[in-house]
Amino acid sequence: MSLLIPLLPNPNGPAAVVRIQDGFNHQSHSFSTLAGTILVQARDPAKLCMEIENAIDEHRFNDTWKLFEQHLHMDGFPRKSIVNKLLTSYAASLDVPWLEKAYGMVEQAIEESKQNLLGKEPLIYLSFVLAKCGLPVPASTILRKLIQMEQYPPVTAWSAILAHMSLTAPGAYLAAELILEIGYLFQDGRVDPRKKINAPLIAMKPNTIAMNIALTGCLLFGTTRKAEQLLDMMPRIGIRADTNLLIIMAHIYERNGRREELRKLQRHIDDSQSLTDTQFRQFYNCLLTCHLKFGDLDAASNMVLIMLRKAREARNSFATAALLFPIDKKSSPGPVSQESLGHKESGGLGNNRSNKDPTLSYEEFYRDRNFLKLDAEAKEVLNALLVELHMQVELITTERGILQPTEKIYVKLVKAFLESGKTKELAAFLIKAEKEDSPASNDNSALVHVINSCISLGWLDQAHDLLDEMRLAGVRTSSSVYASLLKAYCKANRTGEVTALLRDARRAGIQLDSSSYNALIEFRVIQKDTKEAFHIFKEMKEAKIPRTGHQEFEMLVKGCAEGGEAGLMAKLLREIKEEQAVDSGVHDWNNVIHFFCKKRLMQDAEKALKKMRSLGHAPNAQTFHSMVTGYAAIGGKYIEVTELWGEMKSIASATSMKFDQELLDSVLYTFVRGGFFSRANEVVDMMEKGKMFIDKYKYRTLYLKYHKTLYKGKTPKIQTESQVKKREAALTLKKWLGLN
Repeated sequence: MSLLIPLLPNPNGPAAVVRIQDGFNHQSHSFSTLAGTILVQARDPAKLCMEIENAIDEHRFNDTWKLFEQHLHMDGFPRKSIVNKLLTSYAASLDVPWLEKAYGMVEQAIEESKQNLLGKEPLIYLSFVLAKCGLPVPASTILRKLIQMEQYPPVTAWSAILAHMSLTAPGAYLAAELILEIGYLFQDGRVDPRKKINAPLIAMKPNTIAMNIALTGCLLFGTTRKAEQLLDMMPRIGIRADTNLLIIMAHIYERNGRREELRKLQRHIDDSQSLTDTQFRQFYNCLLTCHLKFGDLDAASNMVLIMLRKAREARNSFATAALLFPIDKKSSPGPVSQESLGHKESGGLGNNRSNKDPTLSYEEFYRDRNFLKLDAEAKEVLNALLVELHMQVELITTERGILQPTEKIYVKLVKAFLESGKTKELAAFLIKAEKEDSPASNDNSALVHVINSCISLGWLDQAHDLLDEMRLAGVRTSSSVYASLLKAYCKANRTGEVTALLRDARRAGIQLDSSSYNALIEFRVIQKDTKEAFHIFKEMKEAKIPRTGHQEFEMLVKGCAEGGEAGLMAKLLREIKEEQAVDSGVHDWNNVIHFFCKKRLMQDAEKALKKMRSLGHAPNAQTFHSMVTGYAAIGGKYIEVTELWGEMKSIASATSMKFDQELLDSVLYTFVRGGFFSRANEVVDMMEKGKMFIDKYKYRTLYLKYHKTLYKGKTPKIQTESQVKKREAALTLKKWLGLN
């Protein structure tokens, strides 16, 4: 016997249509087509359950889904064992459409208050597979639901989920949010570990590995202020730093301009006996970068000179040891290259681990009661993330365990010295550097490359000043540099400088080449000074100058232009032309404002912001973020945040300044918390236009916590215009959150 049963929503709940927001790129769908009917045999639900189970065992997923739909419309959800078997089999398929259906089942069960049908282990397994398949939003939602249901997942399990989430930008942001949410439960000793009843909750407490994963993800995807929030939480939940965490902290402090924190950390780094060469390299790269950010050229150049001196001493010691104890060159370790460190991982985060890598079957997963395999996988992904982080180190390299500066740091230092007008100090630094690290020839020295770069950029005065400093310091320079500058002066028609440079060259005993004499003769002829032109020609003949002279500079410039080997000069030219000058004063004032905001001294922070503006330093996203989070920490300062938001909008419309995800997210949180829905919608619009990820789950939870009963009844007949606008704004936000 068969019955035609119309497809109506389940009377037990509104979830015949499953809403999967933010997770899958699919439209909302229903378990069955709403327009139409299906043929359902009138039979025992128990028999239907057996058929579902058989179909699962035979991997007939299409049949399992049809049978599940039949059971859903006949008698609601099947028994717990069938539901969980469906979830785990769909998860094990690693197929996004079946993962979508599994996630939809979880959502519907929770909406119909049937979460008792959902097992803890199957949900952890589904969350893990979702994360591994690049679907961090539903993966994080399941974790949050588990915690909400008090089915606490152990940290060894959820850290693996966190690791795979952190391979994408939205997932890395959600990973940090999850650590903050879970860590909040343990802050300031809220959970008593001595009570046996708290054992499952204690097992969920974040550990160092989970913290390392979340922080590294934040660094790789640029959400470093969120990372600093995690650092602030660490002592409150009792997380101890390992060597990896110390280096990750250094990266965060460098990105956020916390130089004093870096200096405090340096004591721990220097005293540590377990740091590797790679980790030392990363820390001192961070410290050097931070000195440059603050415009502290003395500290940065001293660091470089110290590295050069230690490298020279090490080379001398190694040479002495090699004489006494000959070393087999085949087995001698060479410089560590980034390529050798990165090997397969160098292709980017997306290529570190394939979504289709073999995944634990549910049976293996279930037998591993302590989640040791997931813990090992979390550590493996963390190592891959740390390799990606190490690949970003540019200023320092290592050779036989000795730190050495790269060409990149010379480029940045030279640029900073020239921009600040410190030509004399630049020359002194480069001369000292050459004494510590003698080049093969004077033509190949860093100072010569810098002078040639200045000539190429048209900075002839700076080039001449550097040449004078070299001459006064007794450093002999080849004729090619004088020739290049002389030609540039001739081309610029600067007679006085040409005469002065010729006098300096003769005093230094420099013999100019034929191309320089030709340029001088042409220059005098153009000036109609034929007498001087003839005198120069006569001097050239008497000196027996060959026709083919020095052409190193022309060849170098041509090589750079044609995309040849990128030497120091090519890198310097590119750096100066491409990068904008950094206002180091902004970092100083940001640190002052951040300090006051952290201490909740908002009046002092406001005064500091006012002083910062009066001195001509434009506040940036980091400045506004400190102010917004400071106001939010105090609570109730919504008017002040609204004023800041108005200023931010005017800056965004008048300049090219971009406001990042972290800043806008903190503003949005404050507006939703305070019920400023019109302003919240403005922030949402800006974030969506900028294609920024928004954690809707967080905002749904926040809205339901503080505004659950707002505007739920009928619309009042009499309302002011302000009330109408506020109601419309709230309903718009609710619709965006999916709460209608």
